[in-house]
Amino acid sequence: MKKVIITVIGKDRTGIIYNVSKVLAECEVNILDISQTIMSEIFTMVMIADINCAKESFDIISEKLDKAGEELGVKITVCHEDIFNAMHRI
Repeated sequence: MKKVIITVIGKDRTGIIYNVSKVLAECEVNILDISQTIMSEIFTMVMIADINCAKESFDIISEKLDKAGEELGVKITVCHEDIFNAMHRI
């Protein structure tokens, strides 16, 4: 399984989860876990997703999420799980 970590942060507004999930569904990416919260009007979300059966490459998925983030006014980052784990190892 190829997993990615997706983070979203920005001013809260309607449709953030819907639009991010829509991009992933269109790319046939399976969301494995999701956590989101709002802190003083700041929306934060972390997703773990499986891109093993995705119909698009990691780069295309990342580009589509970047575009969705720009349209929503939020910052979306996508990182392979192994790179994420290596960056956060103590």
